[in-house]
Amino acid sequence: MNRYYQQASFLQSATTHKTMPAESGLEIAFAGRSNAGKSSVINRVCSQKSLARTSKTPGRTQLINFFQLSDANFLVDLPGYGYAKVPEAIKLEWQKFIESYLTQRNTLKGMVLVMDIRHPMTDYDQAMLRWAGNRMLPVHVLLNKSDKLTRGAGTNVLLQVRKMLAESGIASVQMFSALNKQGLDECWDVLDKWLGKDVSIVQSEP
Repeated sequence: MNRYYQQASFLQSATTHKTMPAESGLEIAFAGRSNAGKSSVINRVCSQKSLARTSKTPGRTQLINFFQLSDANFLVDLPGYGYAKVPEAIKLEWQKFIESYLTQRNTLKGMVLVMDIRHPMTDYDQAMLRWAGNRMLPVHVLLNKSDKLTRGAGTNVLLQVRKMLAESGIASVQMFSALNKQGLDECWDVLDKWLGKDVSIVQSEP
């Protein structure tokens, strides 16, 4: 367990730049399609059951949600869309809001892009990677739901996605399972690096 992330707590939601917290510390954004399990990933990273809202109906996260850590840093849950049953006009508004956050938020240090390992690199995923690439924002891809595949099949997907990301120069990738904790330590290491945290300080006993 990593006590630093376990101390995350919900601060506020935002629908516009005016309703976002003042820029202070560093922020890591979590993004992903509505069915990729992003909320479950955030809950697993923070060792909490209901920090981020989860639902059997994909696309319920319609706001940018800010979770404050024990210092001035934040984890940020971006709206997921794709399978969300909402009008196309609303999806476009979400897209504009997400794009403006990714391109204009000065305290944003990196983005965790959650993909379903069975359906990686969708058009949405590639759009997120392009936005990040435009501002040279580091991206770490989590191929979530790795428990749904055999180890061999999961490794093949990992290698394929790694090859696709190689040209970007800004993205790393790993397998992950919010269900059985596969890849959790590796993910923490990336977050620690982006936030400048000393692992020996934030890591608790086994």
